[in-house]
Amino acid sequence: MQFGFMEDFRNPQPWRRPYPELYQAILEQIVRAEELGYDHVWLTEHHFTDDGYNPSLFPTAAAIAARTNRIRIGTFVLLLPFQHPVRVAEDATCVDILSRGRFDLGVGQGYSYKEFDALCMRREERSARFAEGIALIRRLWTEEQVTFTGKFTQVKDLTLSPRPVQQPHIPLWIGARTEKATRRAARLGCHLLGTIGPDPAPWYVDELRKCGRDPAVFHIAQLRLVYVAESEDQAWEDTQEHIHSMMRFYGEILAEAKDAPGDEQVWPFTQPREIRHSTFGRAAVIGTPDQVARKLEHFCQEYRCTHFIMSTQLPGLDPAKATRSLELFAREILPSFRQR
Repeated sequence: MQFGFMEDFRNPQPWRRPYPELYQAILEQIVRAEELGYDHVWLTEHHFTDDGYNPSLFPTAAAIAARTNRIRIGTFVLLLPFQHPVRVAEDATCVDILSRGRFDLGVGQGYSYKEFDALCMRREERSARFAEGIALIRRLWTEEQVTFTGKFTQVKDLTLSPRPVQQPHIPLWIGARTEKATRRAARLGCHLLGTIGPDPAPWYVDELRKCGRDPAVFHIAQLRLVYVAESEDQAWEDTQEHIHSMMRFYGEILAEAKDAPGDEQVWPFTQPREIRHSTFGRAAVIGTPDQVARKLEHFCQEYRCTHFIMSTQLPGLDPAKATRSLELFAREILPSFRQR
């Protein structure tokens, strides 16, 4: 099992820092994580938010590529319906070149009503735009001359130049939570990015086999909230306000979207102190090294996972604290789980 972490560059008002200062601190955190032996860093986006949620992943990925040498850089996820597929193929290719073949493109179809409304885009078209975009991007990376007549995008005799370093193409991942979306990822022959909710791996593996694909050559990433401190009290003191801020945001947009069962109740808490002893808090991988190791052991028994992704740099959290957590995890926990 490989280990990585998520960065969203969120900067909520109660803890707001100058954006250049925050971005520089997180870049330094990523450089340190590479030194610690982490395998990958993942970037995520939303648009038009109060906390400056990273809206532009390719420039961020390029900046990371310029500062690192080994760690892989991925998107979890790029919201594909909002992008022109040719632009995505070209930008991803440039990051792949700058990183010397260390880039993974993870895409999703989006769900926030506010984002679709702001862009005057019909949300009910998102799945069709998404599927069309993936088909065109893959062709641009693998064919010499592409003519494509889609509902939303048309190109004629288009040859992508330069080409990606990775062959036959940059790894493609799809973010999915529902059974329908998970099975679609398998049918499209993409790796899977999973997050909150039931384990999507059984649906994914079943569909891969139905399509005649070998599950052993596909990856399953799972995102979890992880924070390590010297004491359990310190871990929760460091994180509970920031978890509350983060999940209040997701709770609102997920409840509005209602894409998956339970979305309307994803965040039933009113006070940060309620989180620790809730079902959500007990599921979060937060605590001392021993506690986190036990929770991770339980996770490994319950979930199928090739890429474990940690959400540690919480919105507004001092990057120095998140970096200390990553250091403690790397020193005390990571070595014993490397061969899983």
